[in-house]
Amino acid sequence: MPKMNVKKGDKVQVLSGKDKGATGEVLRALPAEGKVIVEGVAMVKKHQKPTQMGQQGGIIEREAAIDVSNVMLVCPKCGKATRVGHTGTGKDKKRVCKKCGAEF
Repeated sequence: MPKMNVKKGDKVQVLSGKDKGATGEVLRALPAEGKVIVEGVAMVKKHQKPTQMGQQGGIIEREAAIDVSNVMLVCPKCGKATRVGHTGTGKDKKRVCKKCGAEF
């Protein structure tokens, strides 16, 4: 299982697959599975039955989980997709952009 350098709310860029090059915000991080759900990426259609009286069923389009190795964090300062470095130890540990050195 890969180490998750991506958290909920981070902006990421997709590196491979049908949505290669797309950017979006991480809606959910699934560290146990090594996957993330990115806003507007890997859209799938789900056929949903009505569960209650009066509720309407139909085809719903939603995001599917993609492997964390297929996304790269986008630096909020320089706006480029970058690898993540770490500074500090314990509670003072911060993520750092490898291109511009900005902390986030």
